[in-house]
Amino acid sequence: MKGIQFDRIGGPEVMYYTDIPMPELRPGTVRVRNHAIAVNFGDLFFTRNEYLVKPRLPDTPGMEAAGVIDAVAPDVTNLKPGTRVAYIGMGSYAEYTLIRAGRIMILPDYLSFEEGAAFPIAVLTAWHTIHTCHHLTPGQTVIVHSAAGGVGIAAVQIAKAGGARVFGTVSSDGKQQLVRDFGADEVINYETQDFAEAAMRLTEGRGVDLILDAVGKPTLEKGLACLAPFGHLVLYGRAGGLPDRLDPMRLFSKSLKVSGFAVPMVYSMREIHQRGVDDVFRLSREGKLKIPIGRKFPLAEAAGAHRYMLSRQSTGKLLLMP
Repeated sequence: MKGIQFDRIGGPEVMYYTDIPMPELRPGTVRVRNHAIAVNFGDLFFTRNEYLVKPRLPDTPGMEAAGVIDAVAPDVTNLKPGTRVAYIGMGSYAEYTLIRAGRIMILPDYLSFEEGAAFPIAVLTAWHTIHTCHHLTPGQTVIVHSAAGGVGIAAVQIAKAGGARVFGTVSSDGKQQLVRDFGADEVINYETQDFAEAAMRLTEGRGVDLILDAVGKPTLEKGLACLAPFGHLVLYGRAGGLPDRLDPMRLFSKSLKVSGFAVPMVYSMREIHQRGVDDVFRLSREGKLKIPIGRKFPLAEAAGAHRYMLSRQSTGKLLLMP
């Protein structure tokens, strides 16, 4: 089969399109023929050996996709070949991927493969930061950084569905209308405005209850400054670099809370994971949650997709098509 591999650590330049062995079934696994593969910032970190999961060279990047089950191990009795599925699992930049059965999500009929590939990491990250790390209540105010990206657009919609007032931040004026179209009450260009000052002005000096931060170094300190009393900042990425070390005493004056989140944390927590899956599919079915596809690349052009993501021009979810 065809797929992407890298045999040295680095950026997009280390990836190449090649023939790789068809994965053999192991106990507890299924093999999926991928129809659409999502691109994530974590994929960039993976090839640079900066992700939570470390590569074993030569390795194949990729963390999520959607397709059809091709084969199941004999001990897997709840899934069968031909089923339309989405999944979260390593090695998705290939025509076929071997996945643990517990990582499989059966794809509802109303979602296409492209929509299914765009859903798992982005939507579940957004949902769990809002409803598991935090416990959103109606009337709270939320800042969503990188609001034009896949997680950001999902978070805007999920927070709005939960009754929040939502401020999205973006890196260019060209992304503002997209974020408004998905429900943000206010959109702030953090390259031309101080988002913390804008948030304090928009809340008449009170501050915001929740900040979802995938940027890191450029945004965390300012985020703490515009949190309301008992406010909560959830850091789930570091696209802008590792934040400086946090002095816990900074949190005392307004009784603030800072959390970290990575979606693999909930893989083995079946009840929590399923609660998120069920609710995001419900929101999608009700028309309250959509993830736009920003751009599609042939699988062979995965390096180009990574370069495009690094350019900060992308909106929505980027996909690779086998």
